[in-house]
Amino acid sequence: MNYELCINDNVKDFIKKHLKDDVHKLALSKFPEGIDREFVIRQIHARQVLDKKLPSWAENDELIFPKKLSLEQCSSELTAKYKTTLLSTKPHETTRKEFSADSCNLADEERVLVDLTGGMGVDTAFLSDDFDKAYYVEMQEELCEIAKHNFKVLNKNIEVVNDNAEHFLTLCDKADCIYLDPARRDEYGRKMVSLHDCSPDVAELQDILLEKAKTVIVKLSPMLDIDIVKKELRNIKEIHVVAVRNECKELVVVLGQQTTDNGQQTSFTAYGPKFMAIDLREGWNFSFTEDEEQNAEWTLADTVGKYLYEPGVACMKAGCFKLLSQKYHLDKLHRNSHLYTSDELMPDFPGRIFEVINAVPFDKKTKKEISSICQQTTDNRQQTDSKLAAQSSKLKASVAVRNFPLSADELKKNLGLQDGNNFYIFGTTMKGEKKIVVLAKKL
Repeated sequence: MNYELCINDNVKDFIKKHLKDDVHKLALSKFPEGIDREFVIRQIHARQVLDKKLPSWAENDELIFPKKLSLEQCSSELTAKYKTTLLSTKPHETTRKEFSADSCNLADEERVLVDLTGGMGVDTAFLSDDFDKAYYVEMQEELCEIAKHNFKVLNKNIEVVNDNAEHFLTLCDKADCIYLDPARRDEYGRKMVSLHDCSPDVAELQDILLEKAKTVIVKLSPMLDIDIVKKELRNIKEIHVVAVRNECKELVVVLGQQTTDNGQQTSFTAYGPKFMAIDLREGWNFSFTEDEEQNAEWTLADTVGKYLYEPGVACMKAGCFKLLSQKYHLDKLHRNSHLYTSDELMPDFPGRIFEVINAVPFDKKTKKEISSICQQTTDNRQQTDSKLAAQSSKLKASVAVRNFPLSADELKKNLGLQDGNNFYIFGTTMKGEKKIVVLAKKL
C-alpha cells in the first residue's frame, strides 16, 4: 500500500474534522468519495488512543498507525524517552551503509542499534537518536511498510528489515546495542509466566545476543516475576521497574559484560544486578543492589507515628523493603506489612506520604470510632470547604489493606464507607500481630 497516497490532504482534513467523533457512530455514516472508510476510522481511533500515551506522534498528521494490538503493545512516549537514558552512546559523523537481509556487515566505526522486535517503531525511533545507524527488524510486512513511511516523516536514519529476530541474528555482525520487546501473550491470549513463553525467546537467545552486542536491553511485562527473570537470564547488569502514576508499566532488563583489569570479559552475576525503581510521573527514583537490601538494618514500630509511608509500586515490585527503613530512618509497622511510620517528615520517600489522623485497633468498636473521628474531622474542615460540607452525611474514603485478614472491599463495607478521597484508611498488622486501622490524609 502506498501510504503517502493514503494520507493525502483530503484524508488529513477529514481526520482533523472528525478527530473527536465516536468512531463507532462515524463508521456508520456516509463517507466522501475517495476516502477509505476502514483506513480513516483506524487512524482516528489510533490518534484518540495515543493522545496521552504518545502525544507527539498523535499530533503529527503525516504519520500512519497500524491495528489496535500494536497500539496497545507499543511503549508510551514517557517510557520510550526513559529507555534512552540507559545508553551512553554518542553519535558522530559516518557514511551511511545500505543493508539487505542477505548480508549484514556493520562498520566498526559506526555506533549501531538493532531493534529485533520493531512493532510500531516507537522505541526504535527514540533510541536511534543516540546512534549513527539503526536497524528495525519486524516479521509483519504491513508494520514494516508503515515503519518505513513513519521513519521518513520523522527524519530518522533507520533501516527497515522484514525478517524475524532469530534469522537476522545469524546474519548480522556486531552492534553496540540490541533491543527486544518480546511478545508477551500466546495465540490464545494467555499471559506469559516465563521468558521461554515469549517470542522471541530471549532466554534461549541470550548467548548469541551478547556475542553480537555490548549491551542488550529487554523490555518485559511488569507482571513477570523478577525472580524468574533472574533465574532465566544471565549477565544481568540492571533491572529497571518503571511506573507511571503508581502503576507499573515496564520491566526493563539490561544485559551486558564488563571488562576486568586484564582485559577479559566477565559477567555481572557475581556482583548481582543493580535495581532501579522509578515513577516517571511522581518524580522519584530509588536505586539499590540485592546486597544492600539483604544487609540493611531495619526497625519495627511500637506505635503509629505522625506520618505513614506507602512505598510506590515500583519499589514494591523491585523488592526493596528493609533498605527503605534504614535509608529514610523509618520504622516498619510489621515485617510483612510494608508500611512505614515516623514522627519526622521524610519528604523524599519514594512513594505516597500520609499524615496520620488516628490509628485504632480493629475490633467491634472500630466502625463507631472511625465514623466519629471522620465526622469530627469533617466538621472542623467544613468552614473552609463548602463541597465537603455538602457531602458530610456520607463518609467517603479510599481504603487499602496491607497484611490484613480482610480485602479492601470487605473492610470498606465493614466500616460503612463509600469510595472517595476525603480520607485514606489502611487496614494492616503491627508488631505483635495486632490488627489496626489507620485513618490518614494524603500530603
